[in-house]
Amino acid sequence: MTQTSEPFGSLGAQEQALLDAVGPVWAQDINRHRDLVVRTYTPLVQQADNAGIEVLRDQAYGAAPRQRLDVYARAEWQGERRDVLLFFHGGAFIRGNKSANGAIYDNVAYWFARQGCVAVNVEYRLAPDAPYPAGAEDVLAALRWVRQNIERFGGDARRIFLMGHSAGGAHVASALLDPAVAGRPRDGEVAGAMLVSARLRADVLPDNPNAGGVRAYFGADESLYARRSPASHVGTSNVPLLVAVAQYENPHLDRYGQEFYEAALASARTAETRFTSLPRHNHTSIVAHFNSGEETLGPQILQFMRDTR
Repeated sequence: MTQTSEPFGSLGAQEQALLDAVGPVWAQDINRHRDLVVRTYTPLVQQADNAGIEVLRDQAYGAAPRQRLDVYARAEWQGERRDVLLFFHGGAFIRGNKSANGAIYDNVAYWFARQGCVAVNVEYRLAPDAPYPAGAEDVLAALRWVRQNIERFGGDARRIFLMGHSAGGAHVASALLDPAVAGRPRDGEVAGAMLVSARLRADVLPDNPNAGGVRAYFGADESLYARRSPASHVGTSNVPLLVAVAQYENPHLDRYGQEFYEAALASARTAETRFTSLPRHNHTSIVAHFNSGEETLGPQILQFMRDTR
């Protein structure tokens, strides 16, 4: 007997059944399954009502061609002080961009702008041309640009949140936690961070389908992986943290997220620290579902942001 599940958001029954079937076998072919999820959610997020949200695209925050960001805001917000959300996409350290197909990851920024936040969608340099700690350095460079410019869009430079998915989550975590990264924010300079399906520990285990990307970014010397992993530096910052994983993750990322959260609770940190696991979601749908009509992870993030005040 085939077990059926109530569809999430605007997904049809057949689409939901397809995604539910993919979940348990996600790790067997993550690239094909990722593409399937993107194809499934793209028409839904393209139907979203984003009227009134203006997008200023490809603002340079550095000299490299990929050091570009897009700002999502409403013209009437000028002069206000709204929460700011910076989003950093995934891509196994070696691929990806801020707009995979004109819809994903734009959907994340549009959703937060629809909730009243000034949203910034960030592209960054990739390995092997830009190895560790270049990703974290780009997070900090984008953060500097936002601090200097966001008030003209109605954003509050004192209320900046960082959100990273997959490799982007690793870069956000390293930018905040890794002592080897120069110019890390002091406590209070970042309002909070959301690490979504983030690679918080570098590994090249036999069942890691992205081991090549890990080597390209963290280097060939595996003896350095522990000290270069965000998980090794959980207690170095008191920034509020929300760690989110999907039920069906790329191998080990759910475990790394849980371990990171538990280490944070066991550290001397006193800031808000939360963990959430999204049932029936996978490594890609955990962000692809934003602005599709489904309200799963987004409201939890907004509550976390409100609770940091």
